[in-house]
Amino acid sequence: MIVCIAEKPSVAREIASVLGATSARDGYIEGNGYQVTWTYGHLCTLKEPNDYQDMWKRWTLGSLPMIPPRFGIKLIDSEHIKKQFAIVERLFQNADSIVNCGDAGQEGELIQRWVMQKAGVKCPVKRLWISSLTEEAIREGFKELKDQKDYEPLYLAGLSRAIGDWLLGMNATRLYTLKYRNQDNRNAGAGSVLSIGRVQTPTLAMIVNRQKEIENFVPKQSWTLSTIYRDTKFTGISRDEDAEAEEAAEIKKAAEEGKTLKSKGPIYRQTEFLKEEDGIAVLESIKDKPFHVDSITKKKGSEAPPRLYDLTSLQVECNKKFAYTAEQTLTLIQSLYEKKVTTYPRVDTQFLTDDIYKKCPQTLNGVFQVKFNGVAPYADLVRPLGGKPLKKSKKVFDNSKVTDHHAIIPTGVVPAGLSDAERNVYDLVARAFIAVFYEDCKFETTTVIGSVTPDNNEPVLFRTSGKVIIDEGWKVVFKKQKADEPDEETQNNSDNQETQNNSGNSEASPRGGLEGATLPIFNKNEEGPHEPLLSEKWTTPPPYYTEATLLRAMETAGKFVDNEELRAAMKENGIGRPSSRANIIETLFKRHYIRRERKRVVATTTGIELIDIIHEELLKSPELTGIWEKKLRDIEHQTYDAGTFINELKGQITSIVNQVLADNSNRKLQLETK
Repeated sequence: MIVCIAEKPSVAREIASVLGATSARDGYIEGNGYQVTWTYGHLCTLKEPNDYQDMWKRWTLGSLPMIPPRFGIKLIDSEHIKKQFAIVERLFQNADSIVNCGDAGQEGELIQRWVMQKAGVKCPVKRLWISSLTEEAIREGFKELKDQKDYEPLYLAGLSRAIGDWLLGMNATRLYTLKYRNQDNRNAGAGSVLSIGRVQTPTLAMIVNRQKEIENFVPKQSWTLSTIYRDTKFTGISRDEDAEAEEAAEIKKAAEEGKTLKSKGPIYRQTEFLKEEDGIAVLESIKDKPFHVDSITKKKGSEAPPRLYDLTSLQVECNKKFAYTAEQTLTLIQSLYEKKVTTYPRVDTQFLTDDIYKKCPQTLNGVFQVKFNGVAPYADLVRPLGGKPLKKSKKVFDNSKVTDHHAIIPTGVVPAGLSDAERNVYDLVARAFIAVFYEDCKFETTTVIGSVTPDNNEPVLFRTSGKVIIDEGWKVVFKKQKADEPDEETQNNSDNQETQNNSGNSEASPRGGLEGATLPIFNKNEEGPHEPLLSEKWTTPPPYYTEATLLRAMETAGKFVDNEELRAAMKENGIGRPSSRANIIETLFKRHYIRRERKRVVATTTGIELIDIIHEELLKSPELTGIWEKKLRDIEHQTYDAGTFINELKGQITSIVNQVLADNSNRKLQLETK
């Protein structure tokens, strides 16, 4: 008999159906030579401190650090889990072979390996590795079962992560709770613990540090010069000599290396005056002089479709567009996966493998047939792609950018019975998938530089630009569902916007100076009257984190990065896994370390004081935690040793314990428990 074990009953039912196992038993499904059973997520966990030593039962500073000579596992203390494990154990003991059908990822591998270890499995074990739960994917997966040993590095990475979290969490939480908790909080239940975690503490530190930066921000005043010419706003500019010198140095260095770099021409920056009187003096010197058009430059450009979604980018977009929390988005996309309409969600890549390309026409055909409330929202978007080879871009299909799973895409199964929230998430995934097969958006940017020459013959320069879309390309896919909401960074910081007051009397609503603005036709050397303006400007503090920007910061180890390519390069050093970040954020809410204020994520007094009381950078540095995450990925990729990682962490924990015990400050922290 072949025993298959899945991570959930619902997944087990899908697999059993494909295998022809149709007889429901207590805790498993049987038929056609198969028995398909399941876990409920984790059935086993690492042993607790008191399972190792009696002296670790009591929380005392003298018992720290707690470092077991060898880590062990045990069943989770729950009757329904014990019952299910007994069923699984019996099936395993009588099995000819086992197929591990756990979720195809680090956590899924760990869950099933622990169950097999606890059950003492001796028979051969194969691994099912699939990215969707469609019948086709399951059948293909069973035709290409892998040997369990092929996934040993994945298991070692998951085990190292679990042990690392145990070592730091168990020791640091007891250490800080006993050392710094106010005595008034001793009997406050779960709220009496100062919870420290390998990922949650640096995440909290990012929120606290940003909040302090905002609270301590001192605005700086400056004035900017602009002018209105032919109902178009031109911004005052000046040559950026520092940037030009830097460019010249790069060109010289390239030449020494035998390479050729071309100058981009003059580099300009917006002119700012630190004293109002200096700005007024320039304004007065040019207000009665004619505006002269010096140059008109037209440049054609293109913009590629947005990348496909990984879990983090999907959570970011859902938070921005629908205000869903990271946890809500994970629940929704997991539900869509289990309903077979989207692929495996807990992924950190935005690319597809080459073998997916040949399946894309069939997937698009499924998307074409989708109807919500009798309307086919994607039919007109998919139709132009039919009857010709699909575009295949390296920005989409790249085997080197995919390890375990590809980006989240539709499966081609037509969804039915989706909730409104599930439909919203499916819509994002579907449109992103359609868009990557469209051509780039093509546009033309016109830049006009003008000048006004005062009596001293030193021209004052101005610039405006406008972008005209020549071919919308992929943008048509998103045209009807474009959000009318402000960007979350802008909305988040609406009460800290820069203040501007104009020194001038223009009532115009001028064009120009904005992306997408259409400019009038200008001719080189034309001249005419203009209205100069001097605007007061204040610098603004950085915005509070939202869940969207917090997820991005976790992804890049504390550095909020907008550029997609740079962000992708930094993912190796992000903190937490895509699948765990939502839970980390929710844990901080439950611990009352942070709270929501509309879309803002704000640290509570307890959260701020906790970070203030932690002096050990190792515990709260996103960069250091990011290095740990990279080592865990390297273990998975067999370029770093799991034993070395654990031994390093043991040494670091011992050092932290000694540092905190040596603190004689008698600092205490009052906890918020509601």
